[in-house]
Amino acid sequence: MITPPRLPPGLRFLRLLLPVAALAGFLVVVLAAGLLVVGQFVPGGGEAGDGTTCEAGTGEAPPEDVPQTSAELDAVQRQTAATIIGVAKGMAIPPRGWVVALATAMQESQMGTVGMDVAVDHDSLGVFQQRPSQGWGSPDQVRDPVYATRTFFERLLTVPGWETMPVTRAAQTVQRSAFPNAYAKWESLANSLVSDLAGVTGAIQECVPAAEAGPGPAAALPEGVARTAIEFATGETGKPYVWGATGPSSYDCSGLMLRAYERAGIILPRVSRDQYKAGAHVPVEQAQPGDLLFWAYDESDPETIHHVAMYLGNGQMMEAQQSDVPLGTRAVRWGEPELLPLATRPGTGSDRA
Repeated sequence: MITPPRLPPGLRFLRLLLPVAALAGFLVVVLAAGLLVVGQFVPGGGEAGDGTTCEAGTGEAPPEDVPQTSAELDAVQRQTAATIIGVAKGMAIPPRGWVVALATAMQESQMGTVGMDVAVDHDSLGVFQQRPSQGWGSPDQVRDPVYATRTFFERLLTVPGWETMPVTRAAQTVQRSAFPNAYAKWESLANSLVSDLAGVTGAIQECVPAAEAGPGPAAALPEGVARTAIEFATGETGKPYVWGATGPSSYDCSGLMLRAYERAGIILPRVSRDQYKAGAHVPVEQAQPGDLLFWAYDESDPETIHHVAMYLGNGQMMEAQQSDVPLGTRAVRWGEPELLPLATRPGTGSDRA
C-alpha cells in the first residue's frame, strides 16, 4: 500500500475526499502550480527566491504574516526556543545549527504549540514532529523537547557540509519533509531568537570585521577593471544585506557584484545565474582577484546557482551573504559544498581553461 504524502494541517481533509492514488496525482498538479510551497523548487533540493537565497529576481519574498522577532511569539514558543538553544550549547553546536533547529521547530510544531501530545500527521509528535515508527524514539521520548532537540542535532551533525548549506536544505536533509522549502520562511525569526535569547548575532556565517581585514586587496593590483571593482565592493564592508537591494545603502549578493563592476565600466546581468555567463570561465583554483565565484544547489547545473561572491586573492572573498550578516570578507575553501568548479572573469571573451 502506498503511504499518502504528508499534508499541511489545513489540507488533511483531502484524504477523506479522494482515493490515495487520486490524491497523489492531485498534489503533483497543485505543487507544480506553486500553491502549497513557499518558494519555487529548484533542482538539487534547494529553494529559489524564498528569502534565504542571496538575491532577488528569482521568486517571491517571505510572507508578510510570518513573525520576525521573539516578541511576536507566545510564552510557550519562547520557552521552547530557549530549550533548543540550551541543548545546543550543552552539545557545543555552533550557532548556525541553532538557527537550523529553530527554523525546523517553528515549521514542524509552531515551536511546541502544535502536535506535542496528539499526532496531527501519521505518528509525528513533539517539537520536531519526529515519528516513532521511523526510529526517532518512543512516543514519550519524542514528546520531550530536550530529547527531541538532542536527537535532531545528532542527526544534523551526520550531514556532510551542513554548516555551509542553506538553512532550509540542512533542515530538509534531516527531516525529509514533503514540503522542503517551507523551512525557509522561518529563518529571519530563527536568527532573531538566537540574537534575543543568546546574544549571538550573525549566526549563519561570521564575516571578518573591516578592522581585522588588513590592507585593501586592491592596493597590490595594477590599475584596471578588477582593481576598480574590488575597491568598490570592499568599500561597502559593514553595510547591511537586504534581499533585492542594489545599493547604495544595502545590497544582496548579485546586487553588490552588479554595482562593483558597473563602477568599473562593465554592465552585468541582475541575478547570479546570469552573471555566471557574463565572461570567460576559469577553474576556481586559478581564480584571480576580481573573478566571480558561484554556489549552486546542484554543482553540475549552473541553472541552480543561488549565490555569487568576488574573489580577492589569498584565499579571501567579498560577499553580501544573508540577512543579519553585514557585507564583508571571509575565507573561501575550494572544496566547500555547492561551490561551482568554474569562476567567471567579467568582461572577458569566450571560455578558457
